Amino acid sequence: MERYMAKIDTESFQTQFFTFGSSKEPFKLRFGGELEHVTLAYETYGQLDQDRSNAILVFHALTGSQHASGINRQGPDGLVVKWNDECQIGWWDAFIGPGRSLDTDQFFVICVNYLGSCYGSTGPSSLNPITNAPYGSTFPRVAFSDMVDSQIRLLEHLGIEKLHAVVGMSTGGFMALSLATRYPELVDIVIPIAAGTKTTALQKIHNFEQILAIENDPSFRNGDYYGLEHPDRGLMLSRMIGHKNFVSLSAMEKRARQEVISQAKGPGTYQIQDPIESYMWHQGTKFVERFDANSYLCLMDAWQSFDLVEEAGVDGMPDVFASCNNQRYMIFTIDSDVCFYPEEQTILARYLQMAGIPFRRVTVHSEKGHDSFLLEPRLYEPHMVDTLVNE
Repeated sequence: MERYMAKIDTESFQTQFFTFGSSKEPFKLRFGGELEHVTLAYETYGQLDQDRSNAILVFHALTGSQHASGINRQGPDGLVVKWNDECQIGWWDAFIGPGRSLDTDQFFVICVNYLGSCYGSTGPSSLNPITNAPYGSTFPRVAFSDMVDSQIRLLEHLGIEKLHAVVGMSTGGFMALSLATRYPELVDIVIPIAAGTKTTALQKIHNFEQILAIENDPSFRNGDYYGLEHPDRGLMLSRMIGHKNFVSLSAMEKRARQEVISQAKGPGTYQIQDPIESYMWHQGTKFVERFDANSYLCLMDAWQSFDLVEEAGVDGMPDVFASCNNQRYMIFTIDSDVCFYPEEQTILARYLQMAGIPFRRVTVHSEKGHDSFLLEPRLYEPHMVDTLVNE
C-alpha cells in the first residue's frame, strides 16, 4: 500500500498496554462468549488538558494498528507477525501531529489496536491464561461493538468522561457510529470517513471469498496452526481479493508499472506475466508478513455481522440516531471508492437528516479510491480542522 514517508522531525512513540477483566468479572461479548483477561495495545499523541475535554479517539481501518503517528521502530514484544517497515511508520502520520488535521498541540489523540487483532491486543494468537497456549480456534467471536466496548474501558481508565471527537475510517467508521449511537453522551463530534451504516451485499460477497481462501488452505488446521506452518497461501489470496476494493483501477495501473516483480510466479504452473498480476502478488506477499490469518478471520466475521440496529437495541435505522441530538457529524465521501461506495454515505446523511442531527458532507475527488484517506491529507485537512476547532 502506498504510504507517506515519516518526516525527519517525526516523534518516536512506544506502545502502551491496558489490561482489564478477571475470572470473577470476565469481559462478556455480544455473541455469548467471554474473556477473563483483555489487553489493549494503544498509543497516545499530544497532552490531555486539565479538564480532560480535548481527547479524540481514532478507530483504525481493518488491518491497521495502534501506531497511527510518528515512528515506532520496535513494536510490541511477542508478536506472531513481523513489525516490519510498513508497521513502523504511523499509518496516519500525515494527519496526526503538530499543525496537522488532528493537531496534537490542541488535542490528545488515542488509537487502540482492536480486540481480536494481532498487534498487541488480545486476539487469537495471544496466550490463553488458562491453558498458557495460543487461543487459536478457541478464541471467541468478537463483534465491532465488543471492540468499541473494550475501548470504553480504556477511556474510563484514562479518566476521560467525554470525547471531543471520534474519527473512524472504513470499518473504523462502523465503530465510530457504534460508539456514537450506543454512547451518545460520550462524544460531541463524529467523523466517519469512507464508511457506511451497514455491511453491503457486495462487501459480504468479497468478505466471504476471503474467509474461504484462508479456511481452505490445508495449513489452516481450523485455526490451530501456531508453532506450525501458517496458512500463508490462503491469507495471501484473501488479501489480493480484498485489495482490489481499496484502490481504483486507474491508481492500480499506475502503481503496477512501478512494482513489477520480474521473477514472481504462482504456486502452480502459471507464470506471472502482467504488471497488474505482479502488483497484486506483491500486495499479498507483503501482507502475509505483517498480519495473522486468525485475526483476519476474526475481523472479517465482525464485519459480516455488523448491525447498528441490533447493537443499539432499537426497531430500525430511523431510531438509531434518536439520542444523538447533542452531536455534530462530518461525513467524508471518496468519489472513486469501490469499497464503500458514495451511496453508503448518502444513506447515512439521509438518516441523520431524518433524526434532525446536524451534519456536513464533503465529497473528496480522488483517483486513489478507498485508500485516499491514507494518502491525501490536503483533501481532508481544511474540513477536519474547521469541524474540530470551530464549535
